[in-house]
Amino acid sequence: MSGKGKRYIDAVKRLNRDEFYALTDAVGLVKQNAVAKFDETIELAVRLGVDPRRAEQIVRGSLSLPAGTGRTSRVAVFAAGDLAAAARAAGADVVGADDLVTRIEKEGFLDFDVAIATPDLMVQVGRLGRVLGPRGLMPNPRTGTVTMDVAKAVSEYKSGRIEYRTDRVGNIHVPVGKASFTPEQLLENTRAVIDELNRVKPAAAKGRYIRSITLSSTMGPGVHVDLSRVRAEEVLAASA
Repeated sequence: MSGKGKRYIDAVKRLNRDEFYALTDAVGLVKQNAVAKFDETIELAVRLGVDPRRAEQIVRGSLSLPAGTGRTSRVAVFAAGDLAAAARAAGADVVGADDLVTRIEKEGFLDFDVAIATPDLMVQVGRLGRVLGPRGLMPNPRTGTVTMDVAKAVSEYKSGRIEYRTDRVGNIHVPVGKASFTPEQLLENTRAVIDELNRVKPAAAKGRYIRSITLSSTMGPGVHVDLSRVRAEEVLAASA
């Protein structure tokens, strides 16, 4: 536990790291251990039984959290004409077409959390693949960020829509709220993510699908969730 702060060490002492908790209890422990001086983000980590090296087993998409994320995303939109105006009216933080592409290319501008683009501008946006791709900012139809309805997309991402994608070893990490959220809000958001992952289970995935679930706060230790007690009628049925 070298290099960990006193608050983290104290939190670990309050937690049985080998125990698997009911989801309600896990949420309570994570909130109890979120003792930093800022409003810590609560993150859900799910290990999936998929092989992300195979395109047909990549799990990727987006969903709106019922209780929101507790933060407002900065949204950039690649659009022109009336659609650019619609994006601004919906609350987009940055809107542009070739000029925005150039700004990112030449100036390294990346002061945004989500990028949305109209299909006709994806040729230009594609030039930014090496910059936006590694940061998870590349617009993609599967996450609803390549669309003609930019106003709707902006509104959704401003109000709590999140993206998810398996990493190179099949894990998904997503925020499900803040430590200041009520337990009910965190449970609602967490269950929404689990339901979504079950919904998009790849047909090519073999064996147990959901392998593990862990909740943690920004500065706190992970709390393992007992899969057999997490809405068992849904999770276990989809995982079998």
